[in-house]
Amino acid sequence: MPEKFDILVLGAGSGGYACALRAAQLGLSVGLVEKGNLGGTCLHVGCIPTKALLHAAEIADQARESEQFGVRATLEGIDMPGVNAYKDGVVSRLFKGLSGLIKSRGITVIEGEGRMTGPRQVTVGDTSYEGEHLVLASGSYSRSLPGLDVDGERVITSEHALRLDRVPESVIVLGGGVIGVEFASVWRSFGAEVTIVEALPRLVAAEDEASSKVLERTFRKRGIAFRTGTSFQSVKTTDQGVAVTVEGGDVLEAELLLVAVGRGPTTDGLGYDEQGVAMERGFVLTDDRLRTNLDKVYAVGDIVPGLQLAHRGFQQGIFVAEEIAGLAPALIDEAGIPRVTYSHPELASVGLTEAQAVEKHGAEAVRTLTYDLGGNGKSQILKTQGFVKLVSLVDGPVVGIHLVGDRVGELIGEAQLIYGWEGHAEDVAPLVHAHPTQNEALGEAHLALAGKPLHAHS
Repeated sequence: MPEKFDILVLGAGSGGYACALRAAQLGLSVGLVEKGNLGGTCLHVGCIPTKALLHAAEIADQARESEQFGVRATLEGIDMPGVNAYKDGVVSRLFKGLSGLIKSRGITVIEGEGRMTGPRQVTVGDTSYEGEHLVLASGSYSRSLPGLDVDGERVITSEHALRLDRVPESVIVLGGGVIGVEFASVWRSFGAEVTIVEALPRLVAAEDEASSKVLERTFRKRGIAFRTGTSFQSVKTTDQGVAVTVEGGDVLEAELLLVAVGRGPTTDGLGYDEQGVAMERGFVLTDDRLRTNLDKVYAVGDIVPGLQLAHRGFQQGIFVAEEIAGLAPALIDEAGIPRVTYSHPELASVGLTEAQAVEKHGAEAVRTLTYDLGGNGKSQILKTQGFVKLVSLVDGPVVGIHLVGDRVGELIGEAQLIYGWEGHAEDVAPLVHAHPTQNEALGEAHLALAGKPLHAHS
């Protein structure tokens, strides 16, 4: 007889391990199947290592620009093995902590490649495991484009980029979404020549248009070249690197091509199809309670259509564990999931863009306010520029908050509460924000929206 669990989870990334931990906490027996390392993409080849690189890039910029703060320092160069040792150290400490936590909760970790072989059965090697409930959490991989072969040397994905032992002289980044923009930002800070090629009309096209504009303006100042509204056509390797042909016939040359055209769902060959799981373009379809079309089979994380973010998967994992335990958790509002791009400058947002709000509620029902960080003391101290943009309903709650500027990712927590609790400008305006902090900019923006502007706004 196969070993049986209350919950069997396939994949131990953010969604899978959060589900396993919460289920164990609720007294359920849990089997967690993982072919790689616990923690998945985010911990090992995603959010954590890329943010470590971005922090090293910030240190490089600070050394290079220290003179403007009256500090004499010189940047002697980037020691890539040293940067990688720092990055790997962060990953390794978090991995140890997570492994210890999972062990201490009595979760059975099943190492190896799992495949769905029955309605709620997963087979690893020659052994089959059963779950009273099955949770699919198999994650995502770096996509490429048709006819674009990734060789891991000249044409690379973000996974390869994280293992580079040198700073490339020049890079073409294919894709101006979050991943492309973050790597472009790192490499530029490290001294590389960078060109982004993006088929859509603007960089980070999922963000509010005003945020894209500020990012593009700052990238221009930093010497990051980009071509928007430009499709990729072909690439060939040369003695020096790569030659990329784009729409219109222009050829761009560089040492490396980073393919950052998004992530695809890892569902191929895992038996989902054969077992009758409803799918579309490789994604697993679920209802709003993350149930698939099969009884007692759920899906979480990047294989479920929507934002591919670690914290979304994490929250979904907790939701499913509570759902199975009969706690009837509240639905997750997808628009209320915060989004951060950790480039220099950072972008952070929650809720609707102006365009989405207008489409949903009509132009006459929407008002916006933009508060420039020029009026914020801490931003002046940090020498960063940007804004807080509020998208609100006329005589209604704030439905979207968009931030641009260094370190604004740290402000998204309060913004998320305002959105999540359907706060009106008048509710936020009386709250006292510490001075001088960047947080004050959120307070000032809501004061202005409530009709009490104390400093300039537009």
